[in-house]
Amino acid sequence: MRRWKAVGLMRRILSCAICTIAMMSLLSVHLHIFPRHSKLPDPYKLPNPQIEIRDKILGNEQEQRWTSEFTPPNVFLGPLSSQQFPVWRTNCPRLWKPVPNRDYMPCTQPTPNYTAPPESRGYLLAHTNGGLNQMRAGICDMVAIARIINATLVVPELDKKSYWQDSSNFSDVFNEDHFINALANDVKVIKRLPMEMDGATKADKYFKSWSGMDYYQGEIASMWADYKVILAAKTDSRLANNNLPADIQKLRCRACYEALCFAPPIEATGKLLVDRMRSYGTYIALHLRYEKDILAFTGCTHGLSPAEADELKKIRDANDEWKVKDIDPREQRSKGFCPLTPKEAAIFLSALGYPSNTPIYIAAGEIYGGDSYMDDLRSRYPMLMSKEKLASIEELEPFANHSTQLAALDYILSVESDVFMPTYSGNMARAVEGHRRFLGHRRTISPDKKALVRLFDKIEDGTKKEGKLLSDKVIERHKKRQGSPRKRKGPIPGTKGMDRFRSLDAEEQLSLSTDRYFKLVMPSIIVRDYIIAKARRDNGSLLCQFSPVLLLVN
Repeated sequence: MRRWKAVGLMRRILSCAICTIAMMSLLSVHLHIFPRHSKLPDPYKLPNPQIEIRDKILGNEQEQRWTSEFTPPNVFLGPLSSQQFPVWRTNCPRLWKPVPNRDYMPCTQPTPNYTAPPESRGYLLAHTNGGLNQMRAGICDMVAIARIINATLVVPELDKKSYWQDSSNFSDVFNEDHFINALANDVKVIKRLPMEMDGATKADKYFKSWSGMDYYQGEIASMWADYKVILAAKTDSRLANNNLPADIQKLRCRACYEALCFAPPIEATGKLLVDRMRSYGTYIALHLRYEKDILAFTGCTHGLSPAEADELKKIRDANDEWKVKDIDPREQRSKGFCPLTPKEAAIFLSALGYPSNTPIYIAAGEIYGGDSYMDDLRSRYPMLMSKEKLASIEELEPFANHSTQLAALDYILSVESDVFMPTYSGNMARAVEGHRRFLGHRRTISPDKKALVRLFDKIEDGTKKEGKLLSDKVIERHKKRQGSPRKRKGPIPGTKGMDRFRSLDAEEQLSLSTDRYFKLVMPSIIVRDYIIAKARRDNGSLLCQFSPVLLLVN
């Protein structure tokens, strides 16, 4: 009897314990005694969103809970808790994981024959031109040219007269001291021309585009006999892509990825925004180059009103730097030379399999037409973010009215994204893709615009519908356009003179069928935007990259 009484008592105790646990669990769900996810640090606090936005983005099938914090004030969504990450994060790893790198790794170390910089014969000044990424590439070329002609490089002057009218100095955009110190074993770099050289006669020179070693070691280096200061009036595309010594190519890459870092305020803000973007989960950086300057430059007017097309033509006609004035917009688009519209970008991402709750960072300036054209993208992908949404007005205030510095923030968020997709193969697209390859072949989708335009037109005229068949076709077409190592073919067969030193035009190269690329069998790849090398038993040739695809050099 005593034994049965003890058993009964134990049963009652266990029943009470179970009931207590059940009640506590119920209360924790409905009364929020326990938070659904841990509190974020102060810089990343996010506001309580509206229920309508929540339901639109995540659907009504499961209730979502969010934090009720309020900084920064212009961010409208909080991060998903660990239990709330969308199904695609685990069910569709192919959409996010890095592409196979085939054992190619960064290789920027000089060859054994590389020596310390020789005695300087004079000073090289450089006036950069273009936007952020065009200037970056030009600065790297100037570093290499200074090495070739035995010059002391004065920190280059950034372009203040271009379309963007940005007054930023080098030190506002880049870490000047780090740039000088990182190149100490390659080229002597100084912040400004010595005072005793202020009155010296300068050779104001426009270096020939795509010039090789012979040009710089001959025509340019011979100028030291008459001048102590040479001014490079332009920096874009002044150095050949092909047929350069390995150490010069490697120096370009060290300059780009080891020496040319952004200024500390830009780096810090960029990291802050990356962390905030990551609080939403895995994200795509969409370089939506649907901006007034590129539409005017390319002459692309598909989907625009006659008034908008006329406005863009007036901008093009007024710009003396843009030589081509009469452009057939239909021909441009049919050849794949136009940026994707926001609507086309949305259709493309959907066809690739990215669901509507995918967080997307819009890496761009002001979208032409504003919300009237963004609505098509937002209706499919409501979780669109930008630096203006991720940061407060106060946090972005130091960079206001400085398009180069704002572009640097976009660059950082694009390089660090899980997937990067440019809608136009311009300087930004090529620079970011090269950097992502350098960092481990992060997934970078290069749309085959020439093929996609035909599909978009069929959807528009009703002869083709979106769905599995279209999706399968798009996925198959882009299997080899995800950022994996590819071999560039080098100069077009039969080209002569200076054209031999140029790579193929990026748009033409990207529109080629991937079946035409050779299989990589070489032990080393040297890249303008990055350098990678692969150990192989067999001996091979030198490879070089200056746009998103690999090119045989010699």
